[in-house]
Amino acid sequence: MTSHIEGAILQRDGKTYAISTQVPAGIISPDHLERIAKVSRKYKVQTMKITSGLRITLVGIKEEDLPAIFEDLGKDADKTSGPCLHYVQACLGTDSCKYGNQDSIGMAKSVENAFRETKYPQKLKIGVSGCPRCCAESHVRDIGIMGTKRGWTVIFGGNSGTRPRIGDVIAENLSKDKALDLVRRLLEYYQVYANPRERTARFMERIGIETLKSELLTLIPYIILEKAE
Repeated sequence: MTSHIEGAILQRDGKTYAISTQVPAGIISPDHLERIAKVSRKYKVQTMKITSGLRITLVGIKEEDLPAIFEDLGKDADKTSGPCLHYVQACLGTDSCKYGNQDSIGMAKSVENAFRETKYPQKLKIGVSGCPRCCAESHVRDIGIMGTKRGWTVIFGGNSGTRPRIGDVIAENLSKDKALDLVRRLLEYYQVYANPRERTARFMERIGIETLKSELLTLIPYIILEKAE
C-alpha cells in the first residue's frame, strides 16, 4: 500500500479511491470537460459524478494509478481535504436566470480566490445565490451569500449534515466589497475562537449569535443588531 495521498478518498470497498476535479463556481468549458474525460478513459475510471458542490468526482480509481492521474489532471485536480475551503457553489445569477438579482458567479469566483488557500478549524462549504430562492443552498452552508434587489445578505453557521442548522443572518443590503469584508472578518473570528475540527454550525450553537455580534460590532458597524423574525 502506498502512503496517504492528499485529495484521494478511500471508497466503501476498501480498495479503490475517488478524487474530485476543480470546477470553480460550477462553470466548465468544453476543453476542461474533455481533459477530464480523457483522463477518465485512460485510467478506466468506473464512475464520473457531479457532486452537490458542483465538482466532478472520479470514482473507482486503483491506488497505483493515483499519482499518475493527479499528474495528468494537473491544475484540474482538487486536492482539498481536511480543515479548509472545500467548495463554493453558485447558481446562475444574473448571467442567465430571470430571477437573478446579483452576479452570483462573479461573487463566487471572488470568494474562491480570496479564501481558497487558507486553513480553518474545520472544512468550509460556501453557497452563493443570486436571489432569495437560494438555489445554491446559502442558508445551510458555513457561509451563505444571497443576492436581493438591494444588495447582498451574508449568512453564517449553516449546515445540511446529520444535524442540520439554518445559518444566522449577519447583515443585509451590502455591496460586494462589504459582503466580502464581512465574510473575511467572520472567518477570522472563527479561526481564532473555534475549537479544532468544530464546524461553524456547532461553533454558533456554542457561542450564540449575540456573542458574535457584540464582539464584532466595533469592527462591523453594518451587522444586524436584532435577529430578523
